Amino acid sequence: MHWTDEAIVLSSRKHGETSAVARVFSQKHGLSAGVVRGVHSKANRGVIQPGNLVSATWQARLSEHLGAFKCELLEANAAGLMNDAARLAALTSICAVIESSLPERHPYPKLYGIFEAFLATLRSDEGWPEAYVKLELSLLAETGFGLDLSQCAGGGATENLMYVSPKSGRAVSAEAGEPYKEKLLALPAFLLPPPPAGGGGSKETLAGLRLTGYFLEHWLLAPHNRKLPPARGRLVQTLQQEAKINAD
Repeated sequence: MHWTDEAIVLSSRKHGETSAVARVFSQKHGLSAGVVRGVHSKANRGVIQPGNLVSATWQARLSEHLGAFKCELLEANAAGLMNDAARLAALTSICAVIESSLPERHPYPKLYGIFEAFLATLRSDEGWPEAYVKLELSLLAETGFGLDLSQCAGGGATENLMYVSPKSGRAVSAEAGEPYKEKLLALPAFLLPPPPAGGGGSKETLAGLRLTGYFLEHWLLAPHNRKLPPARGRLVQTLQQEAKINAD
């Protein structure tokens, strides 16, 4: 059996002296793993890096086998971010989060398109932190754990939404949430229409990461005895440090 598909590399780990097991998120075949042979050869050097866009050909004798990959580089996203600690942390984080969250070999074409668009934003747009949070929201939605941020859970109001209920994943207005605000999650304004001019800023981005992180961990990962990957925590720490530097 074999297939060829556009894919984003999520991770690789050493396999023997000259090979690696790569995990990719492909457009039509979802999360897939395979052995890449000669990973350090001239043809493959630097290809199997998290975030890189590749043309991947997977082949195995039976569909349930691990199989082998041959990958051709299409876009070297990782190399272009090496000098930007925050962007590189975001790339590493989202690759690890997607790898931890998705089942093997289940296609998510809409999520793939959003992920690919995020990589373009990460390379060139200052609004990438907000785009990162929205990508995690899309991950929740595409895996069946979408949040309802359209109206207040406590009465249907569509204005002055400031919180999210950790129990229901629904928005809560400032008025309805006032008595319970210590137990609610903050809802950053950039997740509501119309988004604020100039983006949400560091404080709102961190609030967005706390929001999506809660539901990723408690709704999506916990039922499978998983936790958010360490790379996700490192992204939060990096953004916290940058926010502190900018505030001083």
